[in-house]
Amino acid sequence: MAECYKSPPSLANDEGRRLRIDYADLSLIGAREDNQDRVATAVAEHAAMLVAVDGMGGHADGERAAETTLKVLIEAFWHTPLPLFDPIGFLHLTLGRAHDEVVRMGAPLPLENRPRATCAVCLVQGGSAYWAHIGDSRVYHLRGAGVAERTRDHSHVEFLLREGVITAEQVLNHPMRNFVESCVGGDPMLPEMSISGRRVLAPNDLLLVCTDGFWGNLTDDDIARSLPAGAGTLRDELGKLAQRAVLIGGATSDNTTVAALRWMGAQ
Repeated sequence: MAECYKSPPSLANDEGRRLRIDYADLSLIGAREDNQDRVATAVAEHAAMLVAVDGMGGHADGERAAETTLKVLIEAFWHTPLPLFDPIGFLHLTLGRAHDEVVRMGAPLPLENRPRATCAVCLVQGGSAYWAHIGDSRVYHLRGAGVAERTRDHSHVEFLLREGVITAEQVLNHPMRNFVESCVGGDPMLPEMSISGRRVLAPNDLLLVCTDGFWGNLTDDDIARSLPAGAGTLRDELGKLAQRAVLIGGATSDNTTVAALRWMGAQ
């Protein structure tokens, strides 16, 4: 379920450089009975934020966990002066707040049944990007026809890949590919979250946040090469790639969710 939030005039900030961007988001249900993913793009004059959240379907109220996480992040963005003075601090504090809200929601339930979600979020302002993730929702930074950087999942399979025990191709069919080691909600302890430093953007750089239903049936090269600058509208190209992920997944395809932003410079 996708949402787009544009800046009210009262929240415009005269400081910083105005954004020149193209952006799009979408969420496909795949072969599931319902869509527990949530996605949003919040765009102000001097800052933008992409969010993708995957409600964990094996736990009660995964959809509510995703909805709550998204709501906390979006409201925090609009209620903080923009551009953000401390983007990294904002990501850490706001994700912690979202975790606390989801934990509170599931407090009456046994620990194993509490709602949970994974999350990826990316901020863009002043010609730079900052991002964070929890679990196996990902952020991609694409440049040219390649992956300049992507986040590393909080999962055992990612650990095996990093240690060279399995290959990227083996990840796609590994029996533990859906097991994550960090999530929003569940245990009250603050989850492991990975937060980037400042990443300087070049014209036509593309930033994506996505759930595992999107990246799980595509290679990193598939993603990078399918979204070149000038190939068509970003929304159309993103839609084609998401549909491809669903088709590859077939009868087992998951909710498939992605938001993307192309940086075209600043005014």
